[in-house]
Amino acid sequence: MLCLSEGDRRAALELARKAICEAVSRRKLLESIPREGIFSARCGVFVALHLRGRLQGCIGVTEPSEPLGAALVRCAVSAALEDPRFTPLKESQLEDLGVEISLLSPLAPILPEAIEIGRHGLLVVRHAQRGLLLPKVAIEHRLTREQFLEETCAKAGLPREAWKDPETRILGFTCEVFSEDAPAETR
Repeated sequence: MLCLSEGDRRAALELARKAICEAVSRRKLLESIPREGIFSARCGVFVALHLRGRLQGCIGVTEPSEPLGAALVRCAVSAALEDPRFTPLKESQLEDLGVEISLLSPLAPILPEAIEIGRHGLLVVRHAQRGLLLPKVAIEHRLTREQFLEETCAKAGLPREAWKDPETRILGFTCEVFSEDAPAETR
């Protein structure tokens, strides 16, 4: 997993915010996306947006198919305008917007008993169905390990007990999480 300096974190947050502002205000994508340094790395990334402390969008990629700079821009714009759970962000909301970035470690199979609440995020996969929950979800909702597995299955559109089925793959990951108003933490 990447381990970013404070300057790298600031640059990533600035890039995400700039991409959001350009897309919301001008209905355009950024013309210039940095591709050097950390922005050339490849890793999973999620961008979560908050308005006055409430989630307003969260979009990400688990398997890096493009450099981090391009993935950050795409995920930030999608979280602002295309998350089907929320109405698209309006220009008047930009001032109250908080941006949070989660960089993912590589996905790896994990046994249910090895899951550490608050440290691991989960991806449950069965056939074409997939569901992912970031590590902080288990903390925010005070979930037990079993409840975390059940909620991840539900997010995949699977029965809550599907994690017990041998055909269901359980993958774990950790995150480096940072936001505009909080110091970075590794989960």
